[in-house]
Amino acid sequence: MARRARADLAVLDPEAGWALPLDWSDDPAGAIVYSMGRQNVFATVVDGIIRHRAGDPTIGGLKPTPGRIPATGHFPNSVGPFALIGVVGPMARKVQDLKLLFEVMQGPDIGDPSAVSVPVRWPDRDELKKVPIGYFEDDGRTPVTADTRAAVRTAAEALTRAGFQVEPFRPDGLELARQLWWKFFGIAGGMLLGPMTRGHEAELSPILKEFSSWVEAEPSHTGESLLDAWIQRDAIRMQVFAQMRDYPVLLCPVAAIPAFKHGERRWQIDGKTVEYLDAWSYTEWFNLLGTPAAVVPVGQSPEGLPIGVQISARPWEEELVLSVAAELETQCGVWRAPVLEQRFSTL
Repeated sequence: MARRARADLAVLDPEAGWALPLDWSDDPAGAIVYSMGRQNVFATVVDGIIRHRAGDPTIGGLKPTPGRIPATGHFPNSVGPFALIGVVGPMARKVQDLKLLFEVMQGPDIGDPSAVSVPVRWPDRDELKKVPIGYFEDDGRTPVTADTRAAVRTAAEALTRAGFQVEPFRPDGLELARQLWWKFFGIAGGMLLGPMTRGHEAELSPILKEFSSWVEAEPSHTGESLLDAWIQRDAIRMQVFAQMRDYPVLLCPVAAIPAFKHGERRWQIDGKTVEYLDAWSYTEWFNLLGTPAAVVPVGQSPEGLPIGVQISARPWEEELVLSVAAELETQCGVWRAPVLEQRFSTL
């Protein structure tokens, strides 16, 4: 992907920060785009990392449909069951940069057997405003902060003022999607990573160590259990996509919380303890479903922490997702330089 961007954009260099690897630590890439003057990065996603890292700082991110942007160079290789949820996508300060990066990155590549060729087609504004948008503030299972709810409402109201059709709607089947996501990301992913990390436990990041402990508490897949999970995934995809005929675009939280401190793994919301994986269940559904999703910054918490909202559509509709994201960014404002960067600029 870095080579493709370098060839097509002719602006990628080691000092520009365009191709920065994202590991399993709490958040190197998003923070760099946000606070240290880097314009864009590439990241990988199997657990919503592009979106909840983009939703923490005031930047945007795109999780594409698996196969729309090739996962060439991803480690471990994005193959087998892992290819159903593991993708590569861009993070950037502005949606227009996400659109540019998407056009450069998308398309087939011999390094990814799942990559496909889908013609790029951007909807015009009149066409875009005819697409119904369904929004929901929570999933009915994991509570979100009041400020997160307010951010979703702000986004829905902004799009309504801009002439879009926005109505309350939450598809059925999200809880099953969350459960199935763990069977691929957690159990199958653990079976893939386990042999690679065995004997190197002391070298792992804190979150990867914790992930390994979660996986070890679960029985490994058998051929029968993996096949069953795969069939259930296809069934729930058909169920959700049928509901999205009425609302082809969904607007919802990125996570239950805004940005959080390194090492935090649980939070109190509305009197309920929300664990780490539950807080990010709002991205896990779309990973399991294989739908594109983007994040746009909209609001802030009382502590000044930025809060983004998530926009998703059916598979292969990245252009629709990014076009709605651009409209929302226009209504709610674009990237703002953080205090840290403002301070450095005066030195």
